[in-house]
Amino acid sequence: MLAFSLITGAESGYSQEYDNDPFIWLEEVESEKALEWVEEKNSQSLGILKSDRRYGDFYAESLEILNSRERIASPSIIGDFIYNFWQDAEHVRGIWRRTPREKYLAGNPEWEIILDIDEMSEKDGANWVFGGASGLYPDYNSFMVSLSRGGGDAVVRREFDMTTKTFIEDGFYMPEAKGGLSWLDENTLLISTDLGEETMTTSGYPRQIRIWKRGMALEDAPVLFEGEKEDVSSYGFVINKNERKYVLFGRGITFYTSEYFAYENGEVIRLDIPEDANLVNILNNQVIIDLKSDWQVGNQLFRQGSLVSVSYEDLLNNRHDLTLIVEPDERSGVRSVSASYSRLIVNMLNNVSSELYIYDYENGSWNATRVDAPDYGSISTGSVSNFNDDYFFWYQNFLTPSSLYYANAADNNVKLLQSLPAFFDAGNLKVWQHEARSADGTLIPYFVVGREDMELNGKNPTLLYAYGGFEISMLPSYSAVTGKLWLERGGVYVLANIRGGGEFGPGWHQSGLKENRQKVFDDFHSVAEDIIKRGITSGRHLGIQGGSNGGLLVGVAFTQRPDLYNAVICQVPLLDMKRYNKLLAGASWMGEYGNPDIPEEWEFIKEYSPYHNIEPGRDYPVVFFTTSTRDDRVHPGHARKMVAKMEDMGYRVYYFENTEGGHAGASTNEQRARGSALNFTYLKKKLTGQ
Repeated sequence: MLAFSLITGAESGYSQEYDNDPFIWLEEVESEKALEWVEEKNSQSLGILKSDRRYGDFYAESLEILNSRERIASPSIIGDFIYNFWQDAEHVRGIWRRTPREKYLAGNPEWEIILDIDEMSEKDGANWVFGGASGLYPDYNSFMVSLSRGGGDAVVRREFDMTTKTFIEDGFYMPEAKGGLSWLDENTLLISTDLGEETMTTSGYPRQIRIWKRGMALEDAPVLFEGEKEDVSSYGFVINKNERKYVLFGRGITFYTSEYFAYENGEVIRLDIPEDANLVNILNNQVIIDLKSDWQVGNQLFRQGSLVSVSYEDLLNNRHDLTLIVEPDERSGVRSVSASYSRLIVNMLNNVSSELYIYDYENGSWNATRVDAPDYGSISTGSVSNFNDDYFFWYQNFLTPSSLYYANAADNNVKLLQSLPAFFDAGNLKVWQHEARSADGTLIPYFVVGREDMELNGKNPTLLYAYGGFEISMLPSYSAVTGKLWLERGGVYVLANIRGGGEFGPGWHQSGLKENRQKVFDDFHSVAEDIIKRGITSGRHLGIQGGSNGGLLVGVAFTQRPDLYNAVICQVPLLDMKRYNKLLAGASWMGEYGNPDIPEEWEFIKEYSPYHNIEPGRDYPVVFFTTSTRDDRVHPGHARKMVAKMEDMGYRVYYFENTEGGHAGASTNEQRARGSALNFTYLKKKLTGQ
């Protein structure tokens, strides 16, 4: 994918139609003029927020939590070892380490440091951020390690020898770029990367899949497959199973439509499945397919949201003898699918509560067994072994800290390995689940977390959070920092399950796409109105927060209904919806929002685009915008230009741009603690009047 680079007006898609935008120069990410502007705005906002009497305590408490050794070392099963990436006060940028699996499971890991990112950063004079590693199956003696400068999506990839714990001097090396790779064998990689504009899509991702042999120049690697320029991306991936290696290609036509291909004996074979379906895994020679719309096959109708399977050989030969795995109802959906050695692990949502199931394929059918996991919370499937049926999963809810479980999918044995201690006092806290009625009558569920004896007098400082896009579900989760800095101090937290997410399957997501986007915003407004109606809070005491697509959500919220909100934290946001598709990865999201270059689609986009709907003379809240100079996914120009335009109209705003951190906004615990302290200081100032 596209390497991070300075973006000039021309490179970012500048056109004559934008001559009347006086702030377009702020899209030049690292121009001297733009960075001087950023420094000035940062200084103004940090000067106010950091001088607040609460900031110091908020920062110290956040950092203590983030650096606490009372954390669970997140396990990744790779061969006979458990691997983990760890950051704390001594390892600011982190260490990549491993321990024998039996030591980890016994609770006494003996960590061997593989790579110290702090040492590497100091030696290289670069702010390296660890981006993961891809190991060579089945022995895992070689890895391709990904490292980004400052946390961007574009990464450098270097071959690492696990026996010597060093990078191989003349090994595989891929320069900084977006893209991907998979091992075919010890001397061959399947790659997609940036080798010039002609190899990239308009979304800034690779459109070529190449086979790269050791010793060959990267640019000489033969092209196996090439997508179209207007596609989102093309990528290759390998699924290693005991019976064989499956080599597959994906052509991402849009964000939600793809074509899949098998690579067999040097031939690329198109797999005939619906373009909006996802090929999620292969198990027991059965290709597992997640349906995003109904699929009529002969006399059988397989409904939207279902999981189905078909034998790999049948699919190669264009036969569709499908087997149903699971068909969710209107209040449930498939959250994730994993495959162990012989079983399928399916994580389901039922009315926004997680349930875990094991599916065994026998005699042509799938048989389900529910896992004995805790109820009424959020389950996340963790690492799964390639060599047996062992796997990890996590459980948490708003008031229960994360717990890690070790399980076996074959015998359904479950063992609690470790639980986090409580980082805040939840003794007098309670969780409620309510529903709000949106503008079109749809019931929108949401959670409220607050004091059990909370007075319904409309005076409770309340933070409302949602996302509403890309089929991403918002689930109950334990946030130690939010609990300590907000809930423990009398604040109320609300999580809304608005349309655009995946809480109730693909239909819940699709109902908020493109011309239906206003439904997502109406859902959000309806939740705000409902908590006000219940007396939980009032417009004066209600704050909202969202990042990325959620940043767009809260940007629309305060421009459409400024009467409902008194504080807005708008993080790494999309805001200029006329140009979003011309900036960085923006073109890849036209399947979600529509194409603003098509007049008919701009007609519905312009109705909510925050940058185009901000007006002088309105009673807007004082908004806090944050972004990152190194965000190479959502362009920092969105936040910069919105701030400049609002200030030009006479509005007061807060602004902070971190110079690193990528789309996550932060790379180290110190940066994360600073972000949390700034956010909650701002919320306290705005919502308590103190």
